[in-house]
Amino acid sequence: MEPKHFPQVNAIYGADQPEYKPLPALQTADGYVVMCFQMTEEERKKIAETGEIWISLFTGGGALQPIYITTNPDELFYTVKPEDKND
Repeated sequence: MEPKHFPQVNAIYGADQPEYKPLPALQTADGYVVMCFQMTEEERKKIAETGEIWISLFTGGGALQPIYITTNPDELFYTVKPEDKND
């Protein structure tokens, strides 16, 4: 699974940190961060077989923030709109 660039991206997390893969995202003024990931054909087959997606988040011992995973961007906490602009 690879992070996917989309038209509204205005931030790249980890861009200058070689130990991380750069993560393109839309970061909004009201605190939302929207990311997109592209699955390989093998990953699509695995999900079709198992119906599972595993998620690992590093919180550093802090509180777990709400996350929402979907295949439909219209279901996100924050709806990505065409007028969202690149910075």
